[in-house]
Amino acid sequence: MIINIQATGIELTNALRLYAEEKISGLTKFFDNIMQADIDIGMLSHHHQKGEIYYAEVNLHVPNKIVRVVKESDDLYKAIDKVKDHLKLELDELKQRMREHHRDAVRNNKEYQG
Repeated sequence: MIINIQATGIELTNALRLYAEEKISGLTKFFDNIMQADIDIGMLSHHHQKGEIYYAEVNLHVPNKIVRVVKESDDLYKAIDKVKDHLKLELDELKQRMREHHRDAVRNNKEYQG
């Protein structure tokens, strides 16, 4: 899997890069056909009334589809964790739909001998 990381409004430190890569590369346990992951982490605005709001956005390129999730939090590491958790659910749902589609295709093509 190819992982591209970009930072917006913050400095991309080595620790942040490694943390994001580790969390997103762990998704291959749930869905093994992930071709590319585009990660954008950062801060939306430096002048937010409720303090600093960080976000993490991930675009996963899987066959014939792009799965996109964006999450916000007051801590950048929490935002990355939220994105990973939500992507896990999305990938499980996608895998289930693919299984059902494949199962239906096999049933329709099967010649019934009677």
